[in-house]
Amino acid sequence: MSRFFTAGDSSSESSSSDEEELYSGDEAEQKPEDESSEEEEDEDEPSSSSSDEGGKTGGSRFLRDVASSDESEDEKKDVMVKSAKDKRHEELEVVIKLIDNASKIGDWSAIAAEFDKLNRQIVKITTSEKAPKSYIKTISDLEDLMNDAIAKQKITTKKMNATNARGLNAMKQKIKKNNKDYTSEVAKYREDKDDYMMSDEEEEIVVVEKTKKPKKVYVGGIDAGDDEGFATVGRGGKTLQYTPESILKHLRAIVESRGKKNTDRAEQIRIMEKLLEVADTPYRTIRVLITLIATRFDLTTGSTATFMSQSNWKSAEHEFGTLLQVLEDNRNLVVLENAEEWEDDDKPPQPAAGEKLKIPGSIVSIVERLDDELTRSLQHIDPHTAEYIERLTDEQALYNDILRALLYVEEIKKEPKLEQIDDGASRIIMRRLEHLYFKPAPVVQILEETAWKAIPAHLDSEITPRANDSNIDTLVQTLSIYLFKHSADIIRARAYLCQVYYFALHDQYYKARDMLLMSHLQETIGNFPINTQILFNRTLVQVGLCAFRANLIYEAQNTLQDICGSGRQKELLAQGVMIQRYSQVTPEQERLERQRQLPFHMHINLELLECVYLTCSMLLEIPLLAQTGSSPDVKKRVISKSYRRLLEFHERQIFTGPPENIRDHVMQASRALAAGEWKKSADLINSIKIWDLMNESDKIKAMLSAQIQEEGLRTYLFTYAPFYDTLAVDTLASMFDLPERKVAAVVSKIISHEELAAALDQVNSAIIFRKGVELSRLQSLALTLSDKASGLIEANERTLEQRTQGTANAFERQGGQGGRGGRGGRGGRGAQRNDRGGSRTRGGQQFGGGALSNAIKA
Repeated sequence: MSRFFTAGDSSSESSSSDEEELYSGDEAEQKPEDESSEEEEDEDEPSSSSSDEGGKTGGSRFLRDVASSDESEDEKKDVMVKSAKDKRHEELEVVIKLIDNASKIGDWSAIAAEFDKLNRQIVKITTSEKAPKSYIKTISDLEDLMNDAIAKQKITTKKMNATNARGLNAMKQKIKKNNKDYTSEVAKYREDKDDYMMSDEEEEIVVVEKTKKPKKVYVGGIDAGDDEGFATVGRGGKTLQYTPESILKHLRAIVESRGKKNTDRAEQIRIMEKLLEVADTPYRTIRVLITLIATRFDLTTGSTATFMSQSNWKSAEHEFGTLLQVLEDNRNLVVLENAEEWEDDDKPPQPAAGEKLKIPGSIVSIVERLDDELTRSLQHIDPHTAEYIERLTDEQALYNDILRALLYVEEIKKEPKLEQIDDGASRIIMRRLEHLYFKPAPVVQILEETAWKAIPAHLDSEITPRANDSNIDTLVQTLSIYLFKHSADIIRARAYLCQVYYFALHDQYYKARDMLLMSHLQETIGNFPINTQILFNRTLVQVGLCAFRANLIYEAQNTLQDICGSGRQKELLAQGVMIQRYSQVTPEQERLERQRQLPFHMHINLELLECVYLTCSMLLEIPLLAQTGSSPDVKKRVISKSYRRLLEFHERQIFTGPPENIRDHVMQASRALAAGEWKKSADLINSIKIWDLMNESDKIKAMLSAQIQEEGLRTYLFTYAPFYDTLAVDTLASMFDLPERKVAAVVSKIISHEELAAALDQVNSAIIFRKGVELSRLQSLALTLSDKASGLIEANERTLEQRTQGTANAFERQGGQGGRGGRGGRGGRGAQRNDRGGSRTRGGQQFGGGALSNAIKA
């Protein structure tokens, strides 16, 4: 059998070779002669390979033939493989050629665009090797060309176009900044350009040898945060090493990338945290902290997040505390807004002896941004969850930073040589005051004590010394007075309103009222920003609530009228957005409106506000309504339109069930008070549970009961006065459960104000009503008719004057009486009398009616 297979192999081999020769011969006849030699060489290769593999038998031989044919096809294709380095160099040369072409025609706009591409390419190359000589040549020639162009522009009268001028100005800044990194290389090139460029080949060989280093790098001790000794590897496989000397370069790269697209801010924060660990001097530590805090704030800028996360905010707050600590320990370093930027990243600045080193930055801006971010987060968190309470605890840490920043700014102000641009102390004190004015004094006391404990004992404030933190009223007054003296109009107005709010919150009504009236802010508040207008509304409401607690019903109702009578309490107090159905509000306006909303812990209870307003309106309106029965002129007087509307709606209802909300309680109490049932009215008012939210609620309820008794007495006298001739004082005292002395005082007050036609008989202790003074029903209707008739006559005269277009001589007669104001009263009547007496004048001329007749005929 083996012999048979061997013979079969040889025969098949010979037949296959014959077929190959046959096909190759046919193909050779079809192809041109000049390609025949190449095909013969190609055919020799498979033949040699077949001879080498003559010992192989079976299927392996045929598999080898297939593989060899594939390899021969691949070898026919000419493929050139380039390394990444060669590709980068080719791209660089293309850009350099474009710059050269643009330089020849003076197209500075194109040069500026290509120069940016050139720098992007060189960044990729310099990660693994030195900058090419062609790049040094290009930037050196560009600098010379730019200087020549600037010099020509100063001499020639023909100016280049706007596009080229912008490109030239841009290149002036870019080349000056870019060539600083290659100063030595540019100097070598300018010394001898030919020798410098000839040495390019030798250096290329050195560069090739450098690329033979292994790309896998194990660096020990460089990055302590990475596990198992692995280091961070940047572009080109080069290890990123964070050393104290490279901190300023890394910071400059991060600052320049701010605001650009596709910037990974989280990665930048991680890099700066590592830089902070290796910072060895206070100057470098301060620079890293300022940039790190600003980058944390950028996380929410331009992103979908509406507020800063709690972890980032706490990190920024902790880093700000570290920054203040470093500044306090190193008094020779000062952070100022108007400080100049240090350009040299290789070596830190060295201040002269006795001078302080100025670092660009703003402590005040960081404090304001921390405050704004905390407020924004409280705006978006649901106030009825534990997360809101947890977030609110960060206010103490923020207040500590505000107070500590104030101490630092006070220390800077002592140095007149620093030349500060604005008064940062006023901005910080305003933030401090805005955290205090709406809180009760015990809460402010705890806030102050905790803040001073967290500050080192050797630090103290000149504006608010540490020893005076026990008296909160003095603290608020001191902060406000400082702002009155050293701040602008807007901050001064806000400080004034905060002080008034604080006094009203602590039941100092007359002091708060006098300050508010003396400020005249109610006349100019429309010119202030919306945030200040919201603070004014809050202060006005708090003054009204303070008047109510002081049993000043009329003052409370009058103060709350503007806010509560409008029906827009939520919007005016910035405690909610009210979007009406047909309102023309753009999305941008709605977004701004939501940004102005106050956090929940600063809200004024709107239900309590409505309850106070309606109760005060009831105590004033019900006696007034009872008085209108005998005097029609009083009907025109309305104290509260919104209360009248609610009362009329309630009276139109056929069936009224038990009261369910505050409005139902007040409306039913109003009806009971009008009917003389003062006890029922007092019970309905006192049953409202919202009074428990006020301090000393029992005292408030007792005050309301006494006020209802007094107003019930007034209502009874106004209602039933026409039915009495005399009325004993002791009878009224027993009816309304009041002492006789109080009843006599109320009646005397009514009589003195001429609200009731009566006299008080002190001997017999009785009230004597005078009859005939009150008008009857018929007399009241007659007066009403006369008023309406006079109004109709005035309207008719105005219409006539419009018809005659204001003609002055419309009622004058030629030679006759009856003009306006003459005999006969009005012109029409006088004309009729003269017509009856004789229709013609002495001259025989007939009267034609004048301008009035012409107007009527028309």
